[in-house]
Parts: sequence; C-alpha cells; structure tokens
Amino acid sequence: MTQNRARTVFLLAHTGRPAAIRSAELVVKGLLSHGIGVRVLEEEARDLPLPGEVELVTEAAPHSLDGCELLIVLGGDGTLLRGAEFSRASGVPMLGVNLGSVGFLAEAERDDLDRVVDRVVARSYEVEERMTIDVVVHRNGDIVHTDWALNEAAVQKVSAEKMLEVVLEIDGRPVTAFGCDGIVLSTPTGSTAYAFSAGGPVVWPEVEALLMVPISAHALFAKPLVTSPDSVLAVEVLPHVPPGVLWCDGRRTIELPPGARVEVRRGAVPVRLARLHHASFTDRLVAKFALPTTGWRGARQDHTTE
Repeated sequence: MTQNRARTVFLLAHTGRPAAIRSAELVVKGLLSHGIGVRVLEEEARDLPLPGEVELVTEAAPHSLDGCELLIVLGGDGTLLRGAEFSRASGVPMLGVNLGSVGFLAEAERDDLDRVVDRVVARSYEVEERMTIDVVVHRNGDIVHTDWALNEAAVQKVSAEKMLEVVLEIDGRPVTAFGCDGIVLSTPTGSTAYAFSAGGPVVWPEVEALLMVPISAHALFAKPLVTSPDSVLAVEVLPHVPPGVLWCDGRRTIELPPGARVEVRRGAVPVRLARLHHASFTDRLVAKFALPTTGWRGARQDHTTE
C-alpha cells in the first residue's frame, strides 16, 4: 500500500494486449503527475511497467474499489464487461477506453488517452446510469440460480445438431413456442451486441425497454419483441428435449436442464458509466459501424419571414 491521496482512480486493463500495457503506462504516469493515486490489481501489475507509488490490491472484489472516484478500463468488449461487474458491485462509475474493434461501452479510443487524463484531472465528466437485467433460473418451482447482465442473458442450445425447444412468455402469458438456436433477452445497451447479431433492433440507450430476440428460429412467427421495462420475460426449456445453457453477458454460464425456466426483469442495480462527450447516440452508432452517410445535407432551413 502507498500513502493516501486526496483522489484515487482504479485501473483495470487487458494485460494480454500490448496496446493495453502501453496505454496503462501512459494513463498511470499522467494521473500520478497530477497527484491522483492509482490502484491496480496485483495480478495485473506483474505485467505492467508501473511506478512504485501505484497502490496494489490482491483481491478482485467490490471493496477493492473503496475510496476510488472512477474505474478506468482499458481493453475490448470483454474487458469492458468485466469492468462493468466491478462498477455495478461497487457503485464506482466506469470510464472505458476501447482497445478492441467496436466498444459501444467505451467512452474513448486509444488515441484519446491524453484527453482522458486531462478530463479526469479536471473532473470534467458526467455519470449516467445504464439499465441492467436481473436473471432467475427456476427448476421444478425452486430457484436454482440468480444472475444479472448489462447487455443480455442468452438461452442457447448446447449441441450443434439439436435445436432448443422453448416456450416464450411475457408478463405471465404465453406468446409462442418453437425450436431455435436460442433466445436473447436484452437491455437497450445490449441491443448493439448479441441481440444485434441475432437480428434485433437497435434501441437508443435512453429508451427504457426489454428485448426478446430469437436466434435462428424454425417458426413463422419469430420476430424480435420490445416490451415495457416493467415486463417480466420468461423462456421455458421444454421437458424431454436436450438441455440448454444460459450465458449472462457472455461471461457467466450455467446449464439449463429440460424443464428449466429463465425469468428476466429490470435489474435493481444499474451500471454507472462516466461520460466525456455530449455527442448523440446516432453519431456514435454511425462511427462504430462506419455507416455510409454520403449525400446527407441536413434538415432544410426555412429562412422565410412572414
């Protein structure tokens, strides 16, 4: 441990990436030069060229972020989702720097590191809350597993040659049943992740809603559904069929035996994200997906007077 400082930032990095190691070094030096303390997991510090005044913690637990004002995460989507786990459990806002390909959860790119440090030093950022989902797995009327997700909970088949047979339910009423590769139960934040790949709609983050998106369904009616944020979505794996598997944010998994029931509702605890930009989500969408906008002239301006 080092001496206490007035301000401390926790740094989480994908140390398997050379770019993350270089980026971490730049961020740490920049923050320390302005008198801001930096805290890092001991296991990650072994791979990082860090000065001696960096504070090391041995346990990857919520209390490890006690006293930190920000969690800075350097990496791709997987690392950012790992950071979201820390952020949700501790309540510390996460500021993501994308070192991967898309990085919708990130607020900055690797070329912005100097500006990131400057904005953190000046406390020039805002914090917004992102909706999560709480996930409950039932079997024979008993709760056998609870989880949560920022992006999505995905109920999927296990074997390549067998479809998953499911019944979909919304607010206690059955909707339809079919065979499929899986079902994605998503937040608006997750609408640009797995749900997007499965053919779901892009939902702006400020829209409060839940999404139910089938994956390769063998059915005439298998459209993505968008419900109220207060709805309860459920997927039942039919009895006497091969088991399935539940993935939460692609990071945590549990097997779903035949007859299992997965319920998803709005999460009780949001994830807090630090924002540096006021750019619209539309601009972010265009930039992340490199969407063509050639020919756009903008809204017509009527300069006539009466």
